[in-house]
Amino acid sequence: MGMTTPPRTLAEALRARDDESLAGLLRARPDLLTPVPGDITQLATRAGTRASVVRALEHLDRFALQTAEALAVAPDPAPYETLLGLLTGDGRDDGEHRGDADAAIGDALPAALTTLREQALIWGEDDRLRLVRTARELLAPSPQHPSPTGLGPTVAEATAGMSPGRLQDILATAGLPATHDPVSAVTSLSALFTDRARMGELLDTAPAEALSVLDRLVWGPPYGEVTPNPTPPVKWLRDRGLLLPVSTRTVVLPREAALHLRAGRAHRVPEPQPPAVEAVANRDPQAVDSAAAGQAFLAVNTVEELLKSWNGGGPAILRAGGLSVRELKKTATALDVSEPVAAFWVELTYAAGLLASDGEADERYAPTPAYDDWAELPAQDRWVHLATTWLAVTRTPGLVGGQDAKGRALSALGPDLDRSAGPEVRHRVLALLAALQPGTAPDPETVLARLRWERPLRGASASAGDTTDLRSRIALWTLNESELLGITGRGALAAHTRALLDSGPTEAAALLAPLIPEPLDHVLLQADLTAVAPGPLERPLADMLSALADIESKGGATVYRFTPGSVRRALDAGQSAADLHAFLAAHSRTPVPQPLSYLIDDVARRHGHLRIGAASSYVRCDDEAVLNEILADRRSATLRLRRLAPTALAAQIDPASLLDGLREMGYAPAAESAEGDVLITRAGARRTPPRTAPVPVPEGPPVPDSTLLGAAVRAIRAGDTAATVVRKDPADAPAASSGSLPRTTSAETLATVQAAAMTGSAVWIGYVNADGAASQRVIAPVRVEGGFVTAYDHTADEVRTYPLHRITGVAELADDATP
Repeated sequence: MGMTTPPRTLAEALRARDDESLAGLLRARPDLLTPVPGDITQLATRAGTRASVVRALEHLDRFALQTAEALAVAPDPAPYETLLGLLTGDGRDDGEHRGDADAAIGDALPAALTTLREQALIWGEDDRLRLVRTARELLAPSPQHPSPTGLGPTVAEATAGMSPGRLQDILATAGLPATHDPVSAVTSLSALFTDRARMGELLDTAPAEALSVLDRLVWGPPYGEVTPNPTPPVKWLRDRGLLLPVSTRTVVLPREAALHLRAGRAHRVPEPQPPAVEAVANRDPQAVDSAAAGQAFLAVNTVEELLKSWNGGGPAILRAGGLSVRELKKTATALDVSEPVAAFWVELTYAAGLLASDGEADERYAPTPAYDDWAELPAQDRWVHLATTWLAVTRTPGLVGGQDAKGRALSALGPDLDRSAGPEVRHRVLALLAALQPGTAPDPETVLARLRWERPLRGASASAGDTTDLRSRIALWTLNESELLGITGRGALAAHTRALLDSGPTEAAALLAPLIPEPLDHVLLQADLTAVAPGPLERPLADMLSALADIESKGGATVYRFTPGSVRRALDAGQSAADLHAFLAAHSRTPVPQPLSYLIDDVARRHGHLRIGAASSYVRCDDEAVLNEILADRRSATLRLRRLAPTALAAQIDPASLLDGLREMGYAPAAESAEGDVLITRAGARRTPPRTAPVPVPEGPPVPDSTLLGAAVRAIRAGDTAATVVRKDPADAPAASSGSLPRTTSAETLATVQAAAMTGSAVWIGYVNADGAASQRVIAPVRVEGGFVTAYDHTADEVRTYPLHRITGVAELADDATP
């Protein structure tokens, strides 16, 4: 450690650390780096602030936290043996397995202390362990904030406001010698409660009801309410100091008495070892990989199907943001999934940057230009993009349908769905699965138990609107979403996911590619106006078939059904009957059924027979009989038609509504332009302007990289040198007070830095930069010319040039203080 005497403060303990240890502290607690502390004293001060200590405690595992809690109720400072005794007890309750448990605690305690010491939550040698004062205040007991250990205040703390007469009464009733010194009285009572033999004799005389009262208080909370006339058992305990008054109606079991009743243990159940993640099934790894790959391919297709359904402009955006409940239901029906699953796919697509708002006045969701690039990638690369997005996203679709802190419903794609704990929990769950043997499916309850052990203080809500264990809920959602996305297969982690976590996207895609079925270039046409795709189809074939037919069922084989409406949809997209016949003949492994050929020809013969334009709109047809038939049909009344000429009708509604109305009546009209040409409607033409994917909401400061850590440690060391170095003031200048800038005249400053440059020595300067910020620096001048001094700055650990007029003063360093 480089110290000959024990540290007296946390700053001294940190100053004695090596650079690697300081870098480890900053890595574990990155909030200490914002901004970089000027010296070790600032680092220690910041490490002791309440917000920073709370954040550090939240990152402790259960046993490290139990160790800190035990130190909070131990004497300050506490020897290692005292701390170990609080965790293992005094041996009076040894059971069949107590010896093994105590041995496990003894084995785990050094590592827990190392963790606490590395994170600057404790300091001092093992014979004088000190918990940081802020942590002691957070974990120590009080009536408003009971200790996590369930222990109450000490006898000295509980009797601080008690009258000497009342203390004498307690001593007399407890059979202790009287004393007029309150300190001696407290010491005598504390000694009684910590003396195993005498305490045992006192409790042997207690009524059974009094022991029942102690049993209810011993493991906490230690406070109880009493009436002005307490029952005899409570009065017996109060008269002997086993219950001490906190107020007129509240009593407390003092810590020393509770520890005796607990056999010296601070915790009912110390947990030195993490609970094991148990398996519910051991499956064939190849079967796991195949199942996961199939689900990964289905995930890619589901996202593509969702975006295709919103190609022409998706649902409208609520005024408060997000999808309405009705639109989410429609999406779930279209994808043939439940609403929570539909919310997951919508949120994932949005987070991947494939979906966004179009920004129009009538704001709607639509695919982004990035979707077109994504759709051209191989299936394995498309999955990698979705999986890496899912790993990092903070939006939490599992919250959809719940309420925020103000009781407002949380909608898909709406605000307030970000939970910064999501990525960390997700990675931790997958790390637990990766630690199991390939093919092992874990028990979800044991996964949750392990997560609670690793971060016990962070199980509570991370958002004001959540009232249950948020991390556990995210963990369960992670397990479900992993199965949906193909991260896992049949509950076990897939090989391509292990590669994604360990090696990166390229290796994951390479492992997944052979498991994804090759796209087919053919279908099987059947006489019942259906087509069967026995596997995934090539993209051009799938796009054309989706325009020509409706999907009837999905699964290992997709069934498409041809209808007059679907054929008309293909004709509206610019295809001719001859194009459709040629397409089916080229891509069918079976002969084209005659009913399908008749269907195409029949719809094509009627398609475009009627023409729709703007009058508001009009109907034009060369066959007068058809127009007469339309006018005679009662269903056309809502279209508000009137004859303009033998071959033309005018309508008072817009062309799109007129098209839909006539199609509902069984006709196949076509829209035409102002020039009289047939308008072709193409699917997939609507895109949002270029959008960037939403940025995940970070959970606290990011973990700094090694380069930043090294620079920060050097800056802190140099600043500490400048702040603590021994200075030698000029004889004719007043001694600089601690922390103040040196003050010298311009001539004295110039002469001192020139002398330092000639001798190669270091000096202490005060410097004011262009922004007016003042700082102290230790520099070794190299060259002085033109009103500037070029020097190696020990504070910044680099060579810099300073204008002489900005140096407030200079002082030589003591001979033994040269850096």
